[in-house]
Amino acid sequence: MKIITGTTDFFLREETAVAIGKFDGVHLGHRLLLDVILAQKANGRKACVFTFDTTPARLFGKTEEKELTTAEEKRRLFEQLGIDILIEFPFNRETAGIQPEVFVKEILCNRMHVGLIAAGTDISFGRGGEGNADLLRRLASEYGYEVRIIEKLMLGEKEISSTFVREVIERGDMQLAEQLLGGPYTVSGKVHHGNHMGHTLGMPTMNLLPPGNKLLPPNGVYFSGVELDGILYKGISNIGYKPTIEEEKKVMGVETYLYGFDADAYGAQIEVSLYAFKRPEQKFENLEALKAQVAEDIKTGALYSR
Repeated sequence: MKIITGTTDFFLREETAVAIGKFDGVHLGHRLLLDVILAQKANGRKACVFTFDTTPARLFGKTEEKELTTAEEKRRLFEQLGIDILIEFPFNRETAGIQPEVFVKEILCNRMHVGLIAAGTDISFGRGGEGNADLLRRLASEYGYEVRIIEKLMLGEKEISSTFVREVIERGDMQLAEQLLGGPYTVSGKVHHGNHMGHTLGMPTMNLLPPGNKLLPPNGVYFSGVELDGILYKGISNIGYKPTIEEEKKVMGVETYLYGFDADAYGAQIEVSLYAFKRPEQKFENLEALKAQVAEDIKTGALYSR
């Protein structure tokens, strides 16, 4: 997959089918957009995702929600799905002020050679978010592209959206999150050295310190799976505050015991899939009580099946 990031100076020679959106969480609604452009590969068009490298909230100094999917996680997922080109367009005060019709003509048509645009009904772009689905439709015949505006997917009476997914994860309902996302909610990154408590207890674990802007479910123990070097291991994970070696302060971490794995994985890239909530975080009276509870968690996790 070709990634174009940090620049507005690019030109695509081949005709593209473009999906436009934030793609936070890449839920089932997003996947409909991606399916549309991926199907266009059969017509000789390159499947292209167009998103921004930051959000209006971050640009204008407003309070920002934590991300369901980090930029690195999106990149891996898009590549796995078969996307040809990912454009992470710079979002700054200059690009935020582009007139919507200029955006369509200069960026989408002239620079991206767009043949088809797929977007949701709530798409907004250009100065003040004035560009919308109606504008894309109105300009289609003038600039010679097709438009597919995808209606929102519903789960019962609830619209499937990043906001809905966020609400579900914040209450720890990982099964429903998986239903909305079309796959388990994941946390990825490199394995760090922790406080080696797992080794002390005779139950070695892997420690992952997610980026600070990554949304995590409530603290506690979760049935999980871990992908390492292309192999998916069964696991059981604890989400909570972990002290780092470099700093005195505590940071949120994901500590996972892997079944059938006992090698050194420090520095390795892993992806932890959170399947279901087991129990909330607890404070124990002593090390023996902690060890007994961890042993029970591991025993129960071994019996968990999907």
